[in-house]
Order: sequence, then structure tokens, then C-alpha cells
Amino acid sequence: MGRTSRKRRSSLATRMTIASAALLLGGGGLVAVNVYASAHEDSADGQNAGSGTQQTQQTQQVATIDCPDVGAQLSDVPGGARDEVDGELATLDTQITQAYKRLSTTRDAAARDPRFVQNSIMEPLKKNRGAILERIRLEMERRGGQAPDGMNDMAECTAQPQEGEQQPPDGQGDGSDQGGDDQTGGDDQAGGDQGGDDQQQGNGGQDGNGPVAADFADITKVQPNVQKPQNGDNASTGTFTTRCGVNDNKKFNTDNLIVAPGVTNGAHHLHDYVGNQDNDAFSSNDDLANADTSCQNQGDKSTYYWPVLRVQDGTEEFDADKDGGGKEGNVGKVLQAQKASIKFAGSPQSDVVAMPKFLRIITGDAKAFTNGTANANAHWSCTGFEDRQLTDKYPLCPDGSKVVRSFAFQSCWDGQNIDSANHRTHVAFADQAGNCPQNFKAIPQLKMRLVYDVQTPTIENGQVKNPFAVDGFPEQLHKPITDHDDFINVFDDATMQKVVDCINKGDRCT
Repeated sequence: MGRTSRKRRSSLATRMTIASAALLLGGGGLVAVNVYASAHEDSADGQNAGSGTQQTQQTQQVATIDCPDVGAQLSDVPGGARDEVDGELATLDTQITQAYKRLSTTRDAAARDPRFVQNSIMEPLKKNRGAILERIRLEMERRGGQAPDGMNDMAECTAQPQEGEQQPPDGQGDGSDQGGDDQTGGDDQAGGDQGGDDQQQGNGGQDGNGPVAADFADITKVQPNVQKPQNGDNASTGTFTTRCGVNDNKKFNTDNLIVAPGVTNGAHHLHDYVGNQDNDAFSSNDDLANADTSCQNQGDKSTYYWPVLRVQDGTEEFDADKDGGGKEGNVGKVLQAQKASIKFAGSPQSDVVAMPKFLRIITGDAKAFTNGTANANAHWSCTGFEDRQLTDKYPLCPDGSKVVRSFAFQSCWDGQNIDSANHRTHVAFADQAGNCPQNFKAIPQLKMRLVYDVQTPTIENGQVKNPFAVDGFPEQLHKPITDHDDFINVFDDATMQKVVDCINKGDRCT
């Protein structure tokens, strides 16, 4: 079940680097660019760019390219094809990053020529994405699998103007989340007077890809919205806390071992790491098991990692000229969390079973701004106000209060797999009553809480000054809804059994 070959990863990484250099466009997401809009010119998706309003020679400040997320649809990839398919998916992400850079440097051409985006961006993009999709299909079939129906249709992307773009797609803003026993209610009631309709020109932010004023909300104006299920007769009520620090070791990289193994800069944004000290794109399960750990309990060599939080104050950080950093719109001062609490909790309805070693879980969606909220699981709040949580807004905290990011991971496991092709389907959230889906087993639920001491941004005339924002893919515009967290279980067997026993007995263990 585990991957152990460094040599094959290195070869794959080299191949992917060459491939990404050869292909300019692809990936999934939104890309910002100026697009010319005329009352007499149709947009790329066949609709009038003026939405029925007479416009003449008017330049829309921002347009976007919306591409399907291919990886999310590949739920059944043969095991022998996983590394190759993951590599191809990483190429799509690299392509969209390159496309973002190109579009941001061709705004004048797009403003002068109403067909520039369609002819120079959209058509090549479709062609190049099609080539990658065909390679994925062939690799899956070669290994005895079958690509999903309609996969070829995922080559098609749509260009969209700025109008209405700043509002989250697919119902974002309704406050819903998939956070298990930390589900929340609506959270938008506080955002109206922070950005209003006077959003920052373009995409805002220090590097022109967000955030904007409308991405922030005054936490004091949010109503309490946290709901928790009632414990049943068979609830497991204990907890196990592991102390792993706040990344004082300054372990950073822009890899993602879960999603893009063997691909350097597979995340396209910077990660904080605590726990395991040998997590990069090429780490095998054996490497993880034999690594050092920042956790006080040496039986916990798990890796816990999340995108860094930055304040966009003009600081030239160590990665200002590097991939995943300034080259991809992740700019400003990297903030270290003051506290990083890691706790495992029980199930409201049953005992929990041990997690399998090397179980991989991703909670939240780094592409939620373009994908919608199906896998989004962002929680933003302030100390003293944590009974109210935001999903698609960053919190504006009052004096004396600090920013809080919290994560409640999936707490149900399929009983068989440590990972799945789309890194989702082998684990699941419990329902609102705390019950796991049929044939899934309750496992200790990982809960993380990060606290930051950051000066509250100011908003004047619809513009935000010195905003903070989570690192992300550049086309995601630093939206708060894209926050996410990653975990690989590397507890030794004895320590994991202690976790289970503490939780099932109702004890509080550290």
C-alpha cells in the first residue's frame, strides 16, 4: 500500500518538469486577466460580455478562465497507474500557473483585441489539456482501468468577465461546511459593510491576485453559528493531545506528498510542517517512519502540514523570487502561528478504531473557489468569538483578539485503504448526528487549531490595506474558502493504541 521508491519518483519528477516546460496551458481553475468587452462581441462561452447592457469599447478589469478539476473526478484509478496519473495532474496545475502569468502580462493585447483571449488562450488551452487527458486515459487503460465518461469534455474551459466574479460560485457564502461535529450555520451577515459593492479594482492584493475587501468580515457582527451533535449512549468521549510545536524549525516547502508525489513544487504554495521532519515530494513511507519528529511524544512521527498565512505588507520574504512564493503570487511576510493545538477526539455514536499507519487525509479544498463547496472545510474566527465561524471570509478581529484557523478532519474510514485516487473517497465525514456512512468505521478525529497574532487589516473606500491571506494556487485569488490541511498518520502501533484507548475510555490524555 505504501510507496517506497525514491528512484522512480525522481525519474517522474524529471519527466514532469520537462513536460510542464513543453506545455504552456492547462490545469483547473480561475485565471485573472483583463478582457476587452463590447456590446457587439460575444464572450468565449457564447454569451454577450455585456450581459444585455450596451457597452462600447469598454474594458472589463478582470476576466477569468474556469477549467474543470480533473483530479476530483478520478475516483477509480488502477494502483499501477497512480504515480503516472498524479504526475499528469500536477502538469495541469503547472500549466494553469504558467497561463496565469501569461495572461497577466498580455492585458494590453486583450484590451485591444476582443478575440485575443479566445484565439491565443482558450483554443491552445483546450488543445493542450486534451493532450494531457488523452495520456491519462491511455495510462489508466494500459493498467486495466477505464477513464470516466465525459473526461474529454474536461478539456473545455470558459472565459468569464469580472462582473459577478468576486462572489463565490456554487452557493459559497451559505456558511455550510463539512466539519463533522463542528458544523456551522450562516456566516455572511457580517460581510456586507466591509467591502460593499466598492471592491478593490481588479483582484486586489499586493501581487494583484487577492484578497479584496469583500473577503473580510467583522467577527463581532457574526451571530453564533456552531452546532454540535448530541452524544449517544455509545459515544467515545475521550481525547488525546499531541504537542508538536509551531514549526520553530522553519521547515517549509511547496511540495505535496499526498497529491503530487515525485513532483517538486506540486502544491504551488508554501506549507508549514510540524511533526515529521522528512516530508517532501520524494519521501517514502519508510522515510517517514525513520524520520525525526518535532512532537514531544516520539511515538508520533505523523506529518501535519498546512498552507502558510502571510500578511501582505510589502515584505520581501525568503521565497519572493521562488516557485510557490513570489513567482506565483504568494507574497508578503510569512506568519508563524503562536499556537498549534493538535487533538484527536472520539465519535458521538460509537467507539473508534485505530487509524492504519500511513493513512492520508486532506481536509478542505485548495481549489474551492473554482470547484465550489463540495469539499470545502474552512473555519476562520477570532479568540473570544469561536462560537461563530466563517467559511468564505477572513475575520476582522477586535483589539486584544487573535485570528484563529481551525480544522476538523474526516472521522470515518472505509476500513481498507490508506489513500484513494482522488484522495477523498477512502475517508468521509460523519453525518449531523455523528454517524459514519455504511461500511465505514469511526476513527479518532483530528482537530487542529492555529492562533495568529496579526494586526487587523484596515478597509477604506472599498480597499483593504495590509491584508492577511492564506497561500494558495495563484488562480484561486487567495480566497479564505480555499484553506485546507493535510495529515499522514505515522504513529507507531503502541502509541496509536493508546490514542484509541484514551478516547474510548473517556480519558483526557496528552
